[in-house]
Amino acid sequence: MTSTGCLFCQIAAGEIPATIVHSTERVLAFRDINPQAPVHVLVIPKGHHPDLTALADVDPDLAGELLAVARTVADAEGLLPGGYRVVLNSGPHAGQIVFHVHAHVLGGAPLGPIATV
Repeated sequence: MTSTGCLFCQIAAGEIPATIVHSTERVLAFRDINPQAPVHVLVIPKGHHPDLTALADVDPDLAGELLAVARTVADAEGLLPGGYRVVLNSGPHAGQIVFHVHAHVLGGAPLGPIATV
């Protein structure tokens, strides 16, 4: 499943170049072009799912695979000893800008606190 005009679908299809760091049959990981940490990798399903809720509703196994790939990327980037952050923004109130579910893998330096409620 793809969505015409979706930036991440175009990256997954190879239509827009990206620096790929890991790929499986269903998941792709690539460097963010506007990194917010020394290591900032985006992990996406290759098929289009607009947000985490939509993905978990239709394919919870793929949601789990997305997280497993995030961990694999963290290991490959040398982040496991010091730790890393995985962020999934789901929906506009959470700050999601690109409506193709994606996990941010962040690390490589102390990241500081996150917002809590």
